[in-house]
Amino acid sequence: MIIIMTMFLLGILLGFIGAGGAGFVIALLTVAFGFPIHTALGTSLAAMAFTTLSGAYSHFREKNVDIKLGTIVGLSAFFSSFAGAKLAVYIQEDLLHYFTAAMLLLSAVCMLIKLFMSTESSENKLKTRQLWSRGIVIGVLTGLLAGMFGVGSAPFIQLGLLIFLQLSLRQSVGTTMLVILPISIGGGLGYVTEGFVDGALLLKVLIGTMAGAYVGAKFTNLAPKPVLKVAVIATPAVAGLLLLI
Repeated sequence: MIIIMTMFLLGILLGFIGAGGAGFVIALLTVAFGFPIHTALGTSLAAMAFTTLSGAYSHFREKNVDIKLGTIVGLSAFFSSFAGAKLAVYIQEDLLHYFTAAMLLLSAVCMLIKLFMSTESSENKLKTRQLWSRGIVIGVLTGLLAGMFGVGSAPFIQLGLLIFLQLSLRQSVGTTMLVILPISIGGGLGYVTEGFVDGALLLKVLIGTMAGAYVGAKFTNLAPKPVLKVAVIATPAVAGLLLLI
């Protein structure tokens, strides 16, 4: 019951900032509840498939999702995420802790630079060919990182959507939830085939995060933009620090 309640509170935050939350789930499962890192990776990534489905639907109803761009990036990420999960089993547990933590901290730094030191685009002026080429590259890279290190790469996806695909902050938040759906399915399948998904633990994580993500997505349009920016940056940073501890 403690795990479910913890995941519900986390789900509210993840739905609010448009993140699948695998990195934070991994940090909590390993640091607070003592699960092995590979089991935490596989279970959290598999759980994201359901968590993001709830959050993405809520963001879609709030008109925060670009369906076309989300589909391009998401389908590209599906295959690379599966491949990344297969590669993760060859990384030692101790190293995997540091790699995952480094990914989360780096993503927080990247979002800090983008959100506070530059202006966001108000209109997408890219040509169709540019949308496809940039979308595929973003999908392949973020999917590979997500599969290998068990994180949904939400900050990297948001950064790609903001800079290279020129979406607004709120559109990037909502579209990221859609992109993480195929990423988590592909990566989750990879970990399932390697035997690193705990069914009972997965159910507890799902109950909490799905309910929380749906509630949290309702607050994205209501929150002041500075609050949303701080939350987007602070979430991966805190998760990374927890893993280092």
